[in-house]
Amino acid sequence: MTTEKTRTNILSGSPLEPLRGYARAVQVGSHLSISGTTAMNSKGEVVSPGEPYEQTKYILSIVKTILASRGFQPGDVIRTRLFVTNIARWEDYARAHREVFEPIRPASSMVQVSKLVDPRLVVEIEVDAIKGVQEVESVSLEY
Repeated sequence: MTTEKTRTNILSGSPLEPLRGYARAVQVGSHLSISGTTAMNSKGEVVSPGEPYEQTKYILSIVKTILASRGFQPGDVIRTRLFVTNIARWEDYARAHREVFEPIRPASSMVQVSKLVDPRLVVEIEVDAIKGVQEVESVSLEY
């Protein structure tokens, strides 16, 4: 049973996790943080090399699997961070992100980085979620 003081490390079996000393995700109570995730499958193969839209879709499918494994829903996501290798292709990353998160609209950042762990990877995504925040209220601010 997960309590507010229990830390649960979620491991994916990626060979990089023990090499770097991290978990794919960490849950503490109702909070879940998913580590930077790329389009690398469990065999260590890059999925859709160099393709921003397809890699983003693949990563978000992993994110949804991790969320579901811990009883979370996409609507529980409160923040995403996208690290991309070519900001000029931002619309491709954004389209895949929007397909999952348009009705939810988590806080989000997209930042260009010089490279990822494999040159065929073009995006890495981090996610934070809090279980039970399914209801969405939007307010508009002018500044």
